[in-house]
Amino acid sequence: MNRNAFLNKLVVGVEDGAFRKGVTPKALLAVVLFKGLKIENVKTTKITVDGLDGTVKLSKILGKWKFEAVMLAGVSVAGFNVIDPTVIYEHFGTPVIIISRTKPNNRAVKRALERHFEDWQLRWKVFEKLGMIHKIAASQSEFPVYVETVGVHVTCAGKLIRALSVYGRIPEPLRVARLIARGLS
Repeated sequence: MNRNAFLNKLVVGVEDGAFRKGVTPKALLAVVLFKGLKIENVKTTKITVDGLDGTVKLSKILGKWKFEAVMLAGVSVAGFNVIDPTVIYEHFGTPVIIISRTKPNNRAVKRALERHFEDWQLRWKVFEKLGMIHKIAASQSEFPVYVETVGVHVTCAGKLIRALSVYGRIPEPLRVARLIARGLS
């Protein structure tokens, strides 16, 4: 399938904004709807730093849109407020692609959760449900990103990532969501 086949896809990018632990009780979550390489809609919401409201708040925004895939810049947002990609996939029936700039270190994540959260097992379950971590390069000249998928084969996710990565290795829905989230926080 060539790149043009993906340019009519409705893809959501989700990224959190900056915050200071212990100082900022809420963080901004930017949710951007793209049709191919064009922004169709933007919504923001506030989520609790280290809270448990990320999945619910994202679901409220997604419930107002039609889309074909969701891209998350990691499962943890606003510290350890986790967005459960399995819940998003089951609720909306659309694939979720988790993209990280650096390779996730789930051992370190688990240790941090155990040390800092009484409900660490609840948060850890989200990480346990994820599959293998795959490396995907947007182009031969780019460093790879690390990808986990829910509801879509990694080959198809890779094609979508490559089609939407225009200005570097991060797909436009995530890149723009990050710019908005960081710019407004």
